[in-house]
Parts: sequence; C-alpha cells; structure tokens
Amino acid sequence: MKETLKVFITGASSGLGAALARHYGAQGARLGLAGRRLEGLQATAAGLDARLYQADVRDAEAMQAAAEAFVDAVGAPDIVIAAAGISVGTLTEAVDDAPVFRAVMDANVLGLVHTFQPFIAPMQAAGGVLCGISSVAGVRGLPGGGAYSASKAAASVYLEALRLELKARGIAVVTVAPGYIDTPMTRVNPYPMPFRMAAADAAAQVARCIARRRPYAVIPWQMAWTAKVLKWLPIPVYDALFEKAPRKPRGLPT
Repeated sequence: MKETLKVFITGASSGLGAALARHYGAQGARLGLAGRRLEGLQATAAGLDARLYQADVRDAEAMQAAAEAFVDAVGAPDIVIAAAGISVGTLTEAVDDAPVFRAVMDANVLGLVHTFQPFIAPMQAAGGVLCGISSVAGVRGLPGGGAYSASKAAASVYLEALRLELKARGIAVVTVAPGYIDTPMTRVNPYPMPFRMAAADAAAQVARCIARRRPYAVIPWQMAWTAKVLKWLPIPVYDALFEKAPRKPRGLPT
C-alpha cells in the first residue's frame, strides 16, 4: 500500500504555492500550508487535508513554530517546498527602494533558510526532498529588477550548496527555476511574457522535478533553452538587447 505523502509548502496563499497545494492535495497528500494571508490559505485549503500556518518566511521564529507544529501533528514531511517570494521592480538610485531591496532578499533568500532549517533534523531518518523555487530571472541581471535577479541568483547558489551538504544524509535538494507563470505576481508586468505557463501546469512540472529528484531544472523546456542562450551571451550583446528592456513596476505587493 502506497504511503500518504506529507508535504509542507510556503507561499501557499496564492500563485504557484497554492497551485502546488492543490496538485498534491488532489493526490491525497497531508499538507502543511504556510503563508502571510490567512484568507488566502483558507481558500487554497478548501476540500484538502491541510493544516494552516499563518507565517511570513522572513520570520525565523514563526517558521520554526510552524515546522514544529506540523511535525508534531503529522510527522516529518516527505517534501518541503519553499515557494514564497517577492517579485517587484527596484532602482538603486531611489532612496525609498532600500527597504524594498531588503524585503526581497529576506524573503527570497533567507526565507529559504528559515523554511528548510527546522525540517532538516526531523527528515534525516527517512530522507525526503527540499525544493526551492528560484527563477530564470537569476540567470542574468535584469534592468529595473536588480533585487529580484540578485535574490534568485543567490537562491540558486545557496540551494546548490545545501544540496551538497545534505547529499550524504539522504535528503535531496531540488532547485526549480520557472519562467513566467500566470499568477497575480506576473499579471502586473507591462510587457510580453513568452512561454507563460498556467499555474496548474507549472505545479505539475515542479512536482515531476521533485519526484525525479532533479538537482536543477528550468521550466518550461522552451525557457530552459532561452536561459542557456542568455547565460552565454557576450556582455556587449546582452547589454545591447536588454538595456532598454521593459521594467517591472516598483512598489512592494500587499
């Protein structure tokens, strides 16, 4: 008899995190769903076997408490997915954007640490998967998106280091770098978004990467090839192509 999966997901009040919750919930998984907005978590959890934890991934103590509560109630998770994050335009010259830079880095980088750290010890006995959601935006720096690009580049490198640290302990670390996903986070973008995925499709692709324990994957496949090209473009060519690229609106999302 197949054992029921235990899955803990951050950023589950909307977007990709919510889609991942519905994907695993449809398989009968026992879920721990964390997010800042309780009403969003409740909407995501409707009809699912889920425990809700209103917590911000920037708050290490809140995430520790959520992890302990989930382990006490359900047991060590088989899968932990860090899907919470902030995507917003920033400008270094703007004094008002200094706290925005901090918020983005805290959520997108330290949020991974705060999410995974409490689960590592409980998961060691049976192993499992820690999955961090990075972004193709971390492949090269995007004008007007310095905080986001930097945070996702840092996230990918952090996850690579964590993968090596935990390999001998039987805990896999999976990095998934999506392109554009149709969520509230991207609907404000005032520019074309090639290869944009529906959130449910993106969640299914992330779940496949987790099931296969892929160390690193860019989704969808079209964006994976685009990312490879962008990574190796000479600096003068990249600069010429992207210097005047459209920029994401500034201002922290509520």
